[in-house]
Amino acid sequence: MFPFHTLPGRRPARVRIIAAAGFSLALLAAAPARAETVQVTIDNFTFGPKDVTVKPGDTVTWTNRDDIPHNVRAALGAGTWKCAVMDTGGTCDITFKEAGEFKYFCALHPHMTGTVIVKP
Repeated sequence: MFPFHTLPGRRPARVRIIAAAGFSLALLAAAPARAETVQVTIDNFTFGPKDVTVKPGDTVTWTNRDDIPHNVRAALGAGTWKCAVMDTGGTCDITFKEAGEFKYFCALHPHMTGTVIVKP
């Protein structure tokens, strides 16, 4: 039998399979991580959890479970993002793209505060 695997440009099937597997793993390693959503509940005049840690590109969703309206705004020096007033059951999504610490509060009830910590 002629050893076809010795011809120039021909590799044994085993080498082709190993090369394909290595290429597939390289693609998986290079794929960006999926963004996640972190939930913060507003209830009884508190944010829960008060402080959350996320990665760049993740979204924080605030949900008002209180029986009165609330909102969420960036504190001074933490950016210009804000959520409109949310009635009971209302939600607001903010995506954080850059690393840093972002303090926030409810403008209707300024004693309600929290922090979004964004770490790579």
